[in-house]
Amino acid sequence: MSADPKEVRRVVLASFIGTTIEWYDYFLYGTAAALVFPTLFFPESDPTAAQMSSLATFALGFFARPIGGVVFGHYGDRLGRKSMLVVTLMMMGVATFLIGVLPTYAQIGVAAPILLALLRIVQGFGVGGEWGGAALMAIEHGHAGKRGFYGSCVQMGVPVGLLLSTAVYWFCTSRLTPEQFLTWGWRVPFLLGIALLGIGMFIRLRIVESPLFAQTAKKNDVSEAPFFEVFSKHPKNVVLAMGARFAENACFYIFSVWVLAYATNYLGVQKQTVLMGVWVAAAVQIFAIPGFGLLSDRLGRRPVYLGGTIFIALFAFPFFMLVQTGTAPMIVLAIVLGLVGHAAMYGPQAAFFSELFGTRVRYTGASIGYQLASPFAGGLAPMIATWLAARSGGSTANVSLYLIGMAAITLVSVWQAAETSKADIST
Repeated sequence: MSADPKEVRRVVLASFIGTTIEWYDYFLYGTAAALVFPTLFFPESDPTAAQMSSLATFALGFFARPIGGVVFGHYGDRLGRKSMLVVTLMMMGVATFLIGVLPTYAQIGVAAPILLALLRIVQGFGVGGEWGGAALMAIEHGHAGKRGFYGSCVQMGVPVGLLLSTAVYWFCTSRLTPEQFLTWGWRVPFLLGIALLGIGMFIRLRIVESPLFAQTAKKNDVSEAPFFEVFSKHPKNVVLAMGARFAENACFYIFSVWVLAYATNYLGVQKQTVLMGVWVAAAVQIFAIPGFGLLSDRLGRRPVYLGGTIFIALFAFPFFMLVQTGTAPMIVLAIVLGLVGHAAMYGPQAAFFSELFGTRVRYTGASIGYQLASPFAGGLAPMIATWLAARSGGSTANVSLYLIGMAAITLVSVWQAAETSKADIST
């Protein structure tokens, strides 16, 4: 059951824009955690400890994401996808704005990092329910032969959000002195989130409910307990979806977040140089993600996903070799290539995960599979990389081996999963 083409385009656009805004909020925190939060919220620690503490608050959001996925998945499968998307967007927007007005350690002491951590948890809880709802709205409205492409359009919200957050930080750091930026300039990108929230709410309130969910609700076939049904009927698919995330999630946060801290702290590279690399890579991903999503409609989800995984494993050592040259062109090239490899996995992922579960529990199943891996794959990745580099005096060899290990987990998981590109998801 599919909506008319105009409605499909409207839903995909609304999901994409809303997701872009939520990920702008989320990545904004990651950039700040790498560049300014250690100084502003953890000034009593030595540099490495401050960096670890700041990245620990970044990781907190990842541990809140599975909880958000379970809660919003439950209500999304019982009450509908649309209403959950409105709530998650509101949570993210308000939390981001409040971070922008949060007093620092110098102003209120230890209460500052505690409040920062709490707001990060709210962000994580919101984004935990966001991805599943946005992906399902696009995929459940779309034509069966284009699910990979429709799902990848929602995934585009990630690089666009990264692009916007990085561009705003890049602009602020280049226009302000370091003293001005640390005093008040870092707040500007967070405060802008409230305007983006208004835009996103206006768009999301205008879309209609998923036709597949509406059909299920009409037949009174809604699951009473989606969480328990997922684990009783689809436990293998949950585990395989989790494993499929390890390489994708870990490499993304190493290549886009931790590289900021590594290049500036160990190599003495200017922040703007690394931000430029992330910005260019995000721009390339805007085209690469839907390209790989479209390719997965033709070749299948597994071949495309496996290709990206193998590339990441092979590129783990060359990535840091390029970054360690300290030159802007090589740093940009490294990040671009790394995120293109990521796009090969991320493009087909929304359709792949959604197709593993039936309509009754699709929101819950896809969200749990996606979000439950996030704390271990992405949330801990910058901290683990920081510890590995510090332990070896700045060497990245162990970080590269860590990425290869993540790729091995994903390779096995995707290899064991069923091909879903031709699956009937109407039931």
